[in-house]
Amino acid sequence: ILIVNVNWLGDVLFTTPIFKALKKAYPESPVACMVVPRVKEVLEGNPYIDELIIFDEEGREKSLWGRIKFLRSLKKQRFNIAFLLHRSFTRALIIYIAGIPERVGYYTKKRRFLLTRAIQPVGSHIHRMDYYLNLVESYGIKIEDRNYQFFINDNDRDFATNLLEKNGVGRADFLVVLNPGGNWDLKRWPKERFAQLAERLIAEFSAKVAICGAPKDADLAKEIASLMQHQPIILAGQTNLKQLGSLLERADLMVSADSGPMHIACAVGTHTIVLFGPTSADITGPRGENRCVIIQKKVEGCEVPCYKLDCPDNRC
Repeated sequence: ILIVNVNWLGDVLFTTPIFKALKKAYPESPVACMVVPRVKEVLEGNPYIDELIIFDEEGREKSLWGRIKFLRSLKKQRFNIAFLLHRSFTRALIIYIAGIPERVGYYTKKRRFLLTRAIQPVGSHIHRMDYYLNLVESYGIKIEDRNYQFFINDNDRDFATNLLEKNGVGRADFLVVLNPGGNWDLKRWPKERFAQLAERLIAEFSAKVAICGAPKDADLAKEIASLMQHQPIILAGQTNLKQLGSLLERADLMVSADSGPMHIACAVGTHTIVLFGPTSADITGPRGENRCVIIQKKVEGCEVPCYKLDCPDNRC
């Protein structure tokens, strides 16, 4: 069984109940997952996945020869069925040329002839997890556990412990992790607000405040620190996804916008405050048995959520 997954961190987490359900339905069948390199860490260590097949569409597999080699490798695997969670025409074509006999995916006009079972898309306002899980359930596979999963090993936990100790954070400290980044600017709470919140957490609750994020968020973390009297711990760019998961597992609280790291926090059981602006919590909000509180402001004269990338105001 091959799952052709999507390209976004949070969305890949939404797909994790599928693998557990497939293993329960077909315990003797190897399950593989095709993913791009930047989200493979989300699925590494998942006991319900037998193999991760990396499709490096921006690197190794970008050239025609790279695609041909990838196709040959895929064909040798002799998969019986592929579930295409990704709506890409290119991925559907690859699965078709690889000769996988059953190809299940959502219907689009361009790729209808490439699928053996084309599922009519569900409504656009359902949660993204339900959107992905519905595709597999349409095949008759029951998904009973709809909690997303993120697996961490002891090495990652040791790394987080050592990193925190190096920055003066002990086991007894009240640790709050702030995630100020986001994949587009209008989803981000203003840096001035994060600075004010961090100051109050430190002054009123004696909290240890750490700012996490990808390497691209390091400058933003420094800007927030520059607005503060008490200095936070800047960890942006210092962890991979598994190490971030271990850090969040240790945290007492995380505050974040609608983002992939927020979903990791919820997956590992961290108390989380999620700040939603122009996006919909009904579509991309935290799911499963988590400890997340969603805050979204109603703005007079604005339709929230709006998804307006060119909004000049961003009051929400």
